[in-house]
Amino acid sequence: MILLKKIWTYLTIIVIALVASVSYELFVFPNQFAPSGVNGICTMIQYVTGVSVGYLSLLINIPLALWVYFTVSKSLAVRSMLYVVTFSLALLLLDRVDLSAFAYSTANGTSRIIGPLTAGIIIGFCYSVLLKASAFTGGTDFVSAIIHKNHPEKNMFSMIFVMNTAVAVCSYFVYGYQMEPVLMCILYSFTSTTVGDHFMRTGRSAVRFEIVTDQPEEIAREIITSLGHSATMVPATGMYSGLATHILVCVVNRPQTAQLCAILRRYPHTFAMMNPVNEVVGNFKQVSHGREVHPILDRGDSEDL
Repeated sequence: MILLKKIWTYLTIIVIALVASVSYELFVFPNQFAPSGVNGICTMIQYVTGVSVGYLSLLINIPLALWVYFTVSKSLAVRSMLYVVTFSLALLLLDRVDLSAFAYSTANGTSRIIGPLTAGIIIGFCYSVLLKASAFTGGTDFVSAIIHKNHPEKNMFSMIFVMNTAVAVCSYFVYGYQMEPVLMCILYSFTSTTVGDHFMRTGRSAVRFEIVTDQPEEIAREIITSLGHSATMVPATGMYSGLATHILVCVVNRPQTAQLCAILRRYPHTFAMMNPVNEVVGNFKQVSHGREVHPILDRGDSEDL
């Protein structure tokens, strides 16, 4: 089972790399703007010299991947290079295919916003899947991981933001001293980050309930049997009445919120406070229709390959 999950994870990384390469060919290159990160630098070099991003990506990422392999994580480096190699080879192959009938671009500049917007959505989704598979897209992710390894106090997202800002500024000079490529780069970066963050939170977000009740055992039993989660009971005292009561603390998946609220309505003198939880770590089960949902991607937490 573990081997099959690992194989499925590698196949997923390959498919994601293929999707990303098609996105570049259809929405990035035809609209003449630089996406974020190292691939943005490679795109500008391709625009000026004609050297394919496929070659440039391999040239830059191979030494960075080796650095990550020996100093940060072997598993992370191998998975990330699987993406980089597949992405680069796919670009080299697609360069030989005429995709002009499918590529989105406009000669007069109208609606050019659609190109970076679509590319950002696709790459944001791809990035979220890669992170769930414990892989990077290479480039600035490698650099940030290396810096963070040696300087844990540094914020990785801040470093990536600085690098992406530098790419956006450089694109002004590369693409004929125009602001439009800069704005398109910013739009692409914002969209990909927002979409990636959304998909990363999906499935890991939850709702925290603090339930004040005189019937904690009965409610806890229903939470366990109906929702598949447990709860923590804390003795409490009502400050207005001075009477003893109990607080149940539990965390449930977002789709189960309405079901838990329906349970609480059946108990008198019971009320609850709800708070969204962006992420839950540790021994927390994902439940769908009363059944536990297991992750389908291998996280690569061990250093085996």
